[in-house]
Amino acid sequence: MAAAVSLKQMAATLAESHDLPKRQVETMLGEFVQNLAEHLQRGSKIRIPALGIFQVSARAARTGRNPATGEPIQIKASKKIAFRPAKELKEAI
Repeated sequence: MAAAVSLKQMAATLAESHDLPKRQVETMLGEFVQNLAEHLQRGSKIRIPALGIFQVSARAARTGRNPATGEPIQIKASKKIAFRPAKELKEAI
């Protein structure tokens, strides 16, 4: 299994390839992620060409089962972040 790449590692690579200070690129990527989260909180759909679409979808309340006891339990309604990859990303992999 491949190792996870951190945002800090991605920032270092971008900083090197664009001849920018590492700290500046880390700040920009951090703000990008924060901005993405803020738009998702407002219910916006975010489309990033060549990457994909992020959006929040609602999950309805439902009945589940406790795996240890088999007893039915109520699962509250919740929200989840869905990501649909772009065609270019799928083809690249």
